[in-house]
Amino acid sequence: MTTATPLSAPLWQQLQAASGVLTAIGAGQSATPALDAVAPGLRPAAQALAYHGLRQWGRAQALRALLAPRPPPPAADALLCLALALIWREESAPYESFTLVDQAVEAAKRGPARAQASFINACLRRFLRERAALVQRSDADPVALWNHPRWWIARLQRDYPTNWQSILHANNEQAPMSLRVNLRRTGVEPYRQSLASAQKTATPVGPAGLVLTQACAVGALPGFDQGLVSVQDSAAQMAAPLLLQGLDLSAPLHVLDACAAPGGKTAHLLEMSAARVTALDVDPARCERIHQTLQRLGLTAQVIAADAAQPHTWWPQQCQGEPFDAILLDAPCTASGIVRRHPDVRWLRRDSDIAQLAAMQARLLEALWPLLKPGGRLLYCTCSVFHAEGQDQIQTFLGRHSDAQLRPSPGHLPPQNGENTSSVPDNAQGDHDGFFYALLEKRAP
Repeated sequence: MTTATPLSAPLWQQLQAASGVLTAIGAGQSATPALDAVAPGLRPAAQALAYHGLRQWGRAQALRALLAPRPPPPAADALLCLALALIWREESAPYESFTLVDQAVEAAKRGPARAQASFINACLRRFLRERAALVQRSDADPVALWNHPRWWIARLQRDYPTNWQSILHANNEQAPMSLRVNLRRTGVEPYRQSLASAQKTATPVGPAGLVLTQACAVGALPGFDQGLVSVQDSAAQMAAPLLLQGLDLSAPLHVLDACAAPGGKTAHLLEMSAARVTALDVDPARCERIHQTLQRLGLTAQVIAADAAQPHTWWPQQCQGEPFDAILLDAPCTASGIVRRHPDVRWLRRDSDIAQLAAMQARLLEALWPLLKPGGRLLYCTCSVFHAEGQDQIQTFLGRHSDAQLRPSPGHLPPQNGENTSSVPDNAQGDHDGFFYALLEKRAP
């Protein structure tokens, strides 16, 4: 039994806020705006409880179906399923089961599920009486067993016939907090010593990375506001080194970071080289995030709010039609590789999304390839584990472009949780999200 850290807000209020987030997600809203709507003082607790619930949502829904085949209204269903997600496995419950049940009923009485408070009470108390039998019955449902949609499980079984289980298992774990040290300003070991002085421990990973033993607020990181360090997953830290490897970094390189927001990879490119970097994103508000990232780190790039798939609207005017030495295309995708950090993704995505996103990825590749100099490099990456957004996309592109050559690159990187790192390259060892990387070189005519 784990013990939760006491917070000032009563547990019923935390449960009420978390179930409100889950109700919004059930209606199709992503977790970020749903959490933004929560009062700041309640937000950390609501996020922790909601994320715990999302990681056990398949199990919770299966148990609710056994207790009440006809679901109650959305607010009551979210609260009931949240409580079941928290108590179904007694050894990992954040609070004592009877305390959770009592506080869930109190949350119902004081919120939009008040008309179903007695129903929620009856379901939860029946669950406590019949826990073992109900859990055993729910084991027959693969959605309950793996806490992913059925279509997601089936797709992973096709794409990864020998290790699909390990990917699903990794997805249900909480991701660590990984840092990228700004090597222009300090070194990995000196920064690790700064962390130690602040009573924080970290493990080196790759040429510029550290993984914290325990996550913390960014404001508690030594030198964060001064640009000494950034938060970035260790797999994402591979992008800049992969794109720049083999290029003459003493030359005045012109690099495009397409789909650049919030600017982490743009900043890494600038930390590693003296290149002129053009950072592009279709959303002006997200471009402001790029500016903020660069300002904190003391870096400069040309930031353009425009659609990378329509170069005629920005390339001739903003870049004078100058071809790029290197292009980083971090393409929009299902985000199926980062569900450890965003557990709502699996419940929001639909199988049909993959074909739509793959078509967008193909358009971006076709639009940006002519902008690359002969001999230049394009790094295509997605934070997806699905082959349709990775290796299948690249094989199709290579079949259409005889001037494109695939350079050595990692391909699909399944998410890792530290205990199994055998498939991870040296510069992304340890815990990391799921990613895909393909480095393409443009042959000279």
